[in-house]
Amino acid sequence: RFVPERMVPFSFPLSKCALWDPVPTGDVIGSHITYYRNPKLSMMEKTLRLAYRHAKQNEKKLFSCFLLGTLTVDEDGEGITITIDRFDPGREV
Repeated sequence: RFVPERMVPFSFPLSKCALWDPVPTGDVIGSHITYYRNPKLSMMEKTLRLAYRHAKQNEKKLFSCFLLGTLTVDEDGEGITITIDRFDPGREV
């Protein structure tokens, strides 16, 4: 979904040498992963079970972790597939 109120403009850090003219040209457009593509999420069962087990064993109600994977564009160019295949519980510090 395109949600303009959540969109934040991005900018590049200042530098002494610019490779392009930084003056904006043209109309503002939204840049969101689902704006032009149909996303699909694929997750390995083993990864989901590891994350679930870690959540159940954790004494805190809230904890942070990482789900790692790959993003690929479909052959027809109309969609993207996000494949999550690794779980990293992270570190407390």
